[in-house]
Amino acid sequence: MTVLTSAVTRPAGHATVVDEWVAVCPLQDLEAERGVAALVDGRQVAVFRTWDDGVHAVDHLDPFSGAHVIARGIVGTRGDAPTVASPMYKQVFDLRTGVCLDDASVRLLVHRVRVRHGVVHVALARQDGDGSGVGGSGDPDSTG
Repeated sequence: MTVLTSAVTRPAGHATVVDEWVAVCPLQDLEAERGVAALVDGRQVAVFRTWDDGVHAVDHLDPFSGAHVIARGIVGTRGDAPTVASPMYKQVFDLRTGVCLDDASVRLLVHRVRVRHGVVHVALARQDGDGSGVGGSGDPDSTG
């Protein structure tokens, strides 16, 4: 596992965020419309490749059931949003924002993703005090 680290400085009053990009797997190993579970710096992450070759990473923990099952969910779309439906109770989450489309008060933490030289990398989002994440969806189409 390769870890690439760079510090990002924020304006006064904001914390410094350290980006640690972790190589997860070759892009070719991710099947379209399927998820895989990965352990990134001790955190369980669900990584998805969508039909349009987008790559997304969210927490693997289902906030409704408390089980680590999101990678086994049903991938689809709602409108133009790529989604995953929890395999437990079938709540649907937007893979770009992590927001539950059935209950907007609940969300998955979204982690940044990039593809470099055919390898998928994930940088964990840092959780804020309100349960939301810092990190965003990253740069899934980059192939530097």
